[in-house]
Amino acid sequence: MTSTIKNFTPREIVSELDRYIIGQNEAKKAVAIAMRNRWRRQQVTGDLKDEITPKNIIMIGPTGVGKTEIARRLAKLANAPFIKVEASKFTEVGYVGKDVESMIRELTDIAVNIVRTEEAERVKVKAEELAEEKILDLLIPPRKKENSSEEGAEITEDQSREKMRQMLRSGKLNERSIELAPNHGKPTHFPAIEVVTSGANLEDLNKNLRDMFSQMFPKQHRRKKVKVSEALELLKIEEAQKLIEMEDVIKKAIERVENTGIVFIDEIDKIASSDKQNAHGPDISREGVQRDILPIVEGSSVSTKYGMVQTEHILFIAAGAFHVSKPSDLIPELQGRFPIRVELNSLTEEDFLRILTEPANALIRQYVALIQTEKVNLNFTEDSLKEIARFAALVNLEMENIGARRLHTILERVLDEISFTASEKTGEKFNIDATYVKKQLENIVKDQDLSRYIL
Repeated sequence: MTSTIKNFTPREIVSELDRYIIGQNEAKKAVAIAMRNRWRRQQVTGDLKDEITPKNIIMIGPTGVGKTEIARRLAKLANAPFIKVEASKFTEVGYVGKDVESMIRELTDIAVNIVRTEEAERVKVKAEELAEEKILDLLIPPRKKENSSEEGAEITEDQSREKMRQMLRSGKLNERSIELAPNHGKPTHFPAIEVVTSGANLEDLNKNLRDMFSQMFPKQHRRKKVKVSEALELLKIEEAQKLIEMEDVIKKAIERVENTGIVFIDEIDKIASSDKQNAHGPDISREGVQRDILPIVEGSSVSTKYGMVQTEHILFIAAGAFHVSKPSDLIPELQGRFPIRVELNSLTEEDFLRILTEPANALIRQYVALIQTEKVNLNFTEDSLKEIARFAALVNLEMENIGARRLHTILERVLDEISFTASEKTGEKFNIDATYVKKQLENIVKDQDLSRYIL
């Protein structure tokens, strides 16, 4: 059995990414092809299928231009396990820090949670039925049948049970209290034990042992009284866990990691050695991290608490600004494992204007919805949006270029007073125009020293 990979064409993938990310068409095209190639590989038969490996990608561009968002949205579209890691957090084996294999262990944890959630949804109806029966047992304890003369009593009991069932389903019993045993709603499967290798760091080992012992020897609690509505939810969780076969979940999760997993390695430029001729000190350490990452990207077996995971067909997307170094400063072996290079463009004033309004999760829509919860209506005029975009482009040009993240900072400053007083202005409407935007920002922008701290 192979993992199901959604059959999107590259054009459909780019179209979906366009809903959330402005511009960066080259990067979108590259990840769309990579995702389609995964589906194509699944259609190949014979031994050749195992020989086809993903074409890993390096995204080059400043912060805040959409590198992470492209990878994250791609994974969501493919329903693939996804993890973002920072290359600068890794250290060589033997040094204090995270070991490189932890990215695969964490990716496997994510996959197990995804599959477990899917399985819980699959058995949801059955779990609800079983939970309902348990609640009814607690409300009307079944009587033991002693002889056939009690048939009439049984009919009456069945009628009472059905009547109680209707009341339960209609919510009339929600506030009634019942007693639950202490283990209700707790995981029922035996914990998986991770095989710890010499490469694993103490933090991972510590966490694994804590998790293992907390599940093997759970704390004892007294029976607790809860409302019927809360008890029903707890029992649904318990029954769903009983219906789920954890062995199948783990098998499917590992298969999904191996065939559809995506690892996004950010800040890969931070471990590139900019001066290989005179490499010493930190440069040696950086190269050591690259050499530790290399086997994972090339394809190796990683030990996790769920079993061995093969990394040959995991898609790796690396990203970095590469201001000081360049991709060719990476060790040749690692460069060879990232054959696709795409450069992302810095954002322009026009891009900022589009980011504010066009995406499905556009910032302006988010702020309007937030303030609307206070029954206050926000209206941004077209000239106000242009002014916000102009300010963002100007500040990024004069100071550190942090891309679209600058819009968050500026909008918070523009809406500072409104956000503070919105709870007192129920029913009112605020019209935000270019004049208001300038008024909120002009003093800060004039004072260069102050703007460095605030914007």
